[in-house]
Amino acid sequence: MLVGQRQDEIVRIVERKGSVTLKELVDELQTSESTIRRDLTELDRKGVLRKVFGGAIAIGTRRNATEESVARRMEVFAEEKQQIGRCAAALIEPNDFVYIDAGTTTGAMIPFISEFSAIYVTNAVSHALELIRRGFRVDLIGGELRATTEAVIGSAACEELLRYNFTKCFMGTNGVDAEAGFTTPDIGESMAKRSAMRNARECFVLCTTEKFHVVTPVRFADLGSAKIITNKYPDGWRGGAEFLIIAN
Repeated sequence: MLVGQRQDEIVRIVERKGSVTLKELVDELQTSESTIRRDLTELDRKGVLRKVFGGAIAIGTRRNATEESVARRMEVFAEEKQQIGRCAAALIEPNDFVYIDAGTTTGAMIPFISEFSAIYVTNAVSHALELIRRGFRVDLIGGELRATTEAVIGSAACEELLRYNFTKCFMGTNGVDAEAGFTTPDIGESMAKRSAMRNARECFVLCTTEKFHVVTPVRFADLGSAKIITNKYPDGWRGGAEFLIIAN
């Protein structure tokens, strides 16, 4: 399929569905994620659709930010997130002092966690509830609750996080880029992430491969500050394999 034909088909799919994920386009058009990402960037530049995190929406489509960020993201790449979560949970050792960042990928760890001697800290209300339900010792960070991601942020949260010396941090991200590093759209969330990582012994960033080569507005860490746990080696990645853990 020629570039123009493929892009025309993408526009037709987006207009028909109103919104579409990157994976849906990859499956329907039988082409690579990197190619679809380039197409979406070009189509967004032309103004015929709007490229968003993990996919695209038709121009003029109204979205509920809370539903899109929480309910819908729980369904997107669910199998891949389970692979990543299982891999991350296996890294927790006896008596670790663990931070689990807000997000659906980090949340996928919780069903696989089995180390009851560790202490868990999180800034996600949903994570705290699931951890306590399963019988773990958990500390929920206090501060401002952000509706779109259900993350606790703000100055109080950052001050509390800076007091901790975590043995392991498991972080979420919206973008991973060889030059821009790890990024997120919100300054408040970036500050909370930086605070959690500052005194940590080991940091891991959990993300599915569609987040590679993506840059969102605020950088919260350099690429070398954490090991990346992902579901497969990303297409066209030039960031260094030594930082990658491939979940399987």
